[in-house]
Amino acid sequence: MIDRFLRRAFAAALMLTLSVQPAAAQSILRDAETEALLHEMAAPLIEAAGLPAKNVDIILIGDNQINAFVAGGQVVYINSGLLAAADNANEVQGVISHELGHLAAGDVLRGADGAKVATGITILSLILGAAAIAAGAGEAGAGIFAAGQQAAMGKYLSFSRTQESAADQSGRRYLSGAGISGKGMISFFKKLQGQEYRLAIEQDSAYDRTHPLTGDRIQVLQDALAADKAWNKPTDPAIEARFQRVKAKLFGFINEAPLVLRRYPETDQSIAGHYARAYAYHKSAYPDRAVAEADALLTAIPHDPYFEELKGQILLESGRPNDALPVLRDAVQRTNFQPLIAALFGHALIATENPRNYAEAKSILKSAIARDNQNPFAWYQLGVVYSHEGDNARAALATAERFNLEGNRVAALAHAKMAMIGIPPGSADWIRAQDIALVSDNGDRKKRKK
Repeated sequence: MIDRFLRRAFAAALMLTLSVQPAAAQSILRDAETEALLHEMAAPLIEAAGLPAKNVDIILIGDNQINAFVAGGQVVYINSGLLAAADNANEVQGVISHELGHLAAGDVLRGADGAKVATGITILSLILGAAAIAAGAGEAGAGIFAAGQQAAMGKYLSFSRTQESAADQSGRRYLSGAGISGKGMISFFKKLQGQEYRLAIEQDSAYDRTHPLTGDRIQVLQDALAADKAWNKPTDPAIEARFQRVKAKLFGFINEAPLVLRRYPETDQSIAGHYARAYAYHKSAYPDRAVAEADALLTAIPHDPYFEELKGQILLESGRPNDALPVLRDAVQRTNFQPLIAALFGHALIATENPRNYAEAKSILKSAIARDNQNPFAWYQLGVVYSHEGDNARAALATAERFNLEGNRVAALAHAKMAMIGIPPGSADWIRAQDIALVSDNGDRKKRKK
């Protein structure tokens, strides 16, 4: 009986360890313009942090919560809700600087140390509690359990608050080193504080929080940031204009059309207004109105590649792939073959159902994948081209790549095995199919064991 109880106790301790890990089951939003902007906004901060710029990614997550986080690797994840809540680019830069503080300190790896300490306390209390219960002191044993759980959680939360405070200070230094104002960091913290007030979150004790009290964070940072020579330095107007564009297109993409039109009515003839409405109309199956908004954007800024991408997408997805080709081809060339836009262009070439376009589509898609092989959509389109060519083995390999990226291990394994049958053994493609098969089979075995 005691042995069974201890096994359950250890399981409970393991659950505590797992519960403090960041959630990663959220959708990633890919957009060429947004990714380019976020990387440009972050570049001077990454340099100030002493991190290798080519290894740091800024990834947008489709989640309306106001949050940003790091979760392994050199990656900063930013929720779409945070971009929506930010009033300006400088506020987002303040958030990025804080998250880079976590990356530079290796906090994701060090977080395991805090969890280990907490788990050790929990396990010890469970063992002692179990011994007390076995000796007939049931109430004492339960008290030991409760005290141990509280002590373990308190230890972990204290560890977390220390990391957060250190990341605040690192972020402050990076802003200063990059010559970027800290006003955005302070104003965003005040925004968070206002939200806490509205939600009636207690502000008198940080004991049961993963982060220090927001008011305390503001107080600690305010004077140092205000004394920095960059405090009154304005954000680059071009960066700010692009941020407002991205914020509007994101709003139009995520929200339902009535809400978009209330925020950006037809009377709003700004770039942001046209951008948001174009997405709203496109999602609501009003292609003519969506194209009209895209044309208004291109009239304001001719040959803007992201406006051309938008118009091409609207035309393609409304059944006019041939009309989409000229603007998408121009967008690809003006962005130096940006992979996401190139993949969309490849899709349009295939959608014409003109065999004469397949060779160009294949070339464009292979080029896009060579520069960004993390795009399942591009792999899917390349598989379609291979299928049209009758190269079923490489179509299966492209499909395996797609499913591997999407986390569908069973489908990835099946298609990788199909690819290996038709591809010469020992070739680069055969080795890649074998790698996918091995990874997928191993991952599926681990999943079944759980």
